[in-house]
Formats: sequence, C-alpha cells, structure tokens
Amino acid sequence: MTTIRRMTCDDLFKFNLVNLDPLTETYGMSFYMQYMAHWPEYMQVAESASGQIMGYIMGKTEGHGEQWHGHVTAVTVAPTFRRLGLARKLMDYLEDVSERKRAYFVDLFVRVSNKVAIDMYGKLGYVVYRRVLEYYSGDEDAFDMRKALSRDPGKKSMIPLKHPVRPDELD
Repeated sequence: MTTIRRMTCDDLFKFNLVNLDPLTETYGMSFYMQYMAHWPEYMQVAESASGQIMGYIMGKTEGHGEQWHGHVTAVTVAPTFRRLGLARKLMDYLEDVSERKRAYFVDLFVRVSNKVAIDMYGKLGYVVYRRVLEYYSGDEDAFDMRKALSRDPGKKSMIPLKHPVRPDELD
C-alpha cells in the first residue's frame, strides 16, 4: 500500500533512490528546508508500506493578480516505482492545494528533451505555454507548461506565447 503524506525533515535522508535519476533536479538541503518552512502543504512524499520513499513533489504558490498560481518545483518517482500512477497522484494533490489557495493555474518547467515527462503532463491536461531558452545548466531549453484551474474558466493562462523567452524575462 502506498501512502501520500507531508514530507518531513527526516525524509531528506531517504531520497537517494529517487534522486539518482539523471532527469531529477536535486537541490541542497537548505533549499528543501526553505520550501518546508514556507510551503509545507506543497511538500508531499509517496511512501511504501515498508517506509521507502517512492517519489515526492515539492511546489509553492507565487505571482499576483491573474498570475497567482501554483508552481511544481519538482515531481519525481523512483524508476522502480514508475507506471503505478504515483506522479499523477502527486500532481493531483498539488493541483488540489492550488485550487484551495484560489490559484488561476499550475505551471512547471520541463526539459525539452524529456519527452516521457512532456507526454505525461499533456495527459494530465498541461499545455506548452512557452519555451524558455537555456533554462537548465548545459544550455538546455525548458518548456513552461501550464494547466488552468477553476478560477480561470476561459483558460487565458494557457494561451501559448508565440516567441521564446530567456530566464531573466520570466515573470
């Protein structure tokens, strides 16, 4: 049985299986701790019955006015636990939290080369909003993908931009 629960500080010492994936962005301890302090409701882990961390999601809310949104900073599932629907469960949870916070949309950044993730996000209702040039180290571009929430019934937040942007142009 899998449990989705709030991340704790102790979980930071159990992430190795999850964070070894080359497509997973890993951060320093202080970064995770900052998110736990500011946005604890957005920090969730999927845990096996034996206590093994199977995956996690971390995010936050940011922006102003119609740009108030939930942001997926990281979502990852260990390779041995993929194809079980865990990423969907974690994403659904983050979207629900964002709805309760009255966000207009949820966004995330994904490497343009990560076709598996892009396809998965598409199946979850996300669209490519814009391309961000040289977003990742090594000069790889990212797609900024978005999904409108109920506060944006016209889905204005998902209308794609025609031209790419640079990281310093992100709002």
